[in-house]
Amino acid sequence: MNIKHIVWDWNGTLLDDLWLSIKAINIVLKHHNLPQVNDKKYLNIFIFPVIEYYKKLGFDFEINSFEKVGTEFIDEYTKLQFQPKLHHGAKKLLKEVLSRGITQSLLSAATNEMLESLMNYHNLHKYFTKIKGQNNHYAYGKTEAGKALMKDLKFNPDEVLFVGDTIHDSEVANEIGVHCALISHGHTHHERLKKLNGTVLHSMPEFNAWLNQNIYL
Repeated sequence: MNIKHIVWDWNGTLLDDLWLSIKAINIVLKHHNLPQVNDKKYLNIFIFPVIEYYKKLGFDFEINSFEKVGTEFIDEYTKLQFQPKLHHGAKKLLKEVLSRGITQSLLSAATNEMLESLMNYHNLHKYFTKIKGQNNHYAYGKTEAGKALMKDLKFNPDEVLFVGDTIHDSEVANEIGVHCALISHGHTHHERLKKLNGTVLHSMPEFNAWLNQNIYL
């Protein structure tokens, strides 16, 4: 692959925030008298758009709207948003990719406001030419944002690699016509990602080894 640009997902891919997502949703579930979720269940049901994931958790949107429940989750997540660390080796890899002459951008289901705060906190702005988030916190998906990002980047789709951690990331990559690699250290169980018949790695070091074999030519 002649990759000239890498598009990174944020939550779960670069940011190790699985624990916080589970902690925040369990607070909301408890508030609504619904069963708690553990890591195993979360990794096997999380999906975009997240409204479908909320339905799997037992929320009845005729009783409480998705907007209300989604806002409750974001409020809990935001309280601790600076506590999750980057996945081990993530910043080193961003630096390595840049040193190879490959530009990078960020495509996320998080809001632009939250991304701006987190990029400043983790000192990551220098690694990305573009940072594309959402205008709301309801995580309906990022296909349209991905299409807009591709117009801004002006690379041929065959020159772009999208790196994510969810089934939706694979769907977005297919929709915008770019290569895709998934890392299962985030929000989706490895076996669910393997069913997509694409490139799936377990960890950042494994992904880095894959880059060395397939991208740095």
